Amino acid sequence: MKKFLKAYSDVSLIKKITAALGLGIIVGLVFGDGAEVLQPLGDLLLRLLQFIILPLILFTLIVGVNQTNIGSLGRMGGKVFLYYLATSALAILVGVAIASLFNPGTGASLSGDESFDTPDNPGVIEVLMSIVPDNIITAFSELNLLGIIFTALAFGIAISYLRSTSDYHKAGEKLFQGVDALNEATLTVMKGILQYVPIGIFAIVANVVGSQGMNTLTELGKFIGVLYIAILVQLTIYIVILYFSKVEPLSFFKEARTPLVTAFVTQSSSGTLPLTLNAAHNLGLKKSLYGFSLPLGATINMDGAAIRIAVSAVFAANVINEPLSFAAVLQVVIVGTLASVGTAGVPGAGIIMIATVFAQVGLPMEAVALLTAVDVLVGMGATALNVTGDLVGTSIINKTEKRVSE
Repeated sequence: MKKFLKAYSDVSLIKKITAALGLGIIVGLVFGDGAEVLQPLGDLLLRLLQFIILPLILFTLIVGVNQTNIGSLGRMGGKVFLYYLATSALAILVGVAIASLFNPGTGASLSGDESFDTPDNPGVIEVLMSIVPDNIITAFSELNLLGIIFTALAFGIAISYLRSTSDYHKAGEKLFQGVDALNEATLTVMKGILQYVPIGIFAIVANVVGSQGMNTLTELGKFIGVLYIAILVQLTIYIVILYFSKVEPLSFFKEARTPLVTAFVTQSSSGTLPLTLNAAHNLGLKKSLYGFSLPLGATINMDGAAIRIAVSAVFAANVINEPLSFAAVLQVVIVGTLASVGTAGVPGAGIIMIATVFAQVGLPMEAVALLTAVDVLVGMGATALNVTGDLVGTSIINKTEKRVSE
């Protein structure tokens, strides 16, 4: 048994994940609905990733804050917010452009049987208010990422201040050493979880393929195809940005591929966060930067979801044979960008965003019901792009910070 475990651990993670994907597809196609028996293994992966999120964000960010100065934090924070807003707007423009070129939904019609209840949208203000939790324990138990980030920054700055004073220097140093040790312990636990990732991915893929089958691929096939073309275009833009920012794309994707594949399979930016943080660490990025930017990005930066909004809007407009006007496209860009922030961290966020934009632009809610049929396939690509955008932005900003410090 020991020999088997050692042999398993010696195989590179990406090779194990690739094998898990292939095996999962085969098992799903062969056993169909019977693959559902593997679901607990997939659920365990999601639980393990959720389990490690809190200590990973909290300790990483506190340690990171104590390794930089407050002025640098403010500067980096401004760059992160600007990048996330700009790329979300760009993603919607890409989605509208590609969808307008291929026109998914042309010739389709609503039967009248579709129905969809619009979920509650918390709105931008409520999301911004959640940054400051009224109860730390509740913020931790509900995995309010914005609240956790605020808490880590507050205590990180406080410990940094204690370390800089003469009266409490020793106490501050002891606190920092304790948090630093807890951070290393968290990373050690993370290494163990990484060994389980391929098993969880195998179970999730087998279950999804078994339950969805090939029928879902043919239903609304043009919509799915157009959306993935738009995702590939946005991915190409990322590569160009990386290149001109003097970040080696091949090296970047070598480290980024594990969180990207996991995000694709699990459809969860937040759930994949431990792997994304680990990739940033392996890329040699500043801890004070990625400890802040990646949890924030998992909450508010949704380039894949933005593309999903745009393609869905064009699809719905074509279904009712009323192509979007320039004013409507502009409205989709503005409302879609805000909606991608306003629905952060909400279960079924993609559907809520689409429903919010449809309501503002006057598109039929019945079309949302049609799109839920392929929600899994669409969510996979969108989530992978969300995580890619977070890592690309963090890598670029890290490069600019190096220039500042030089």
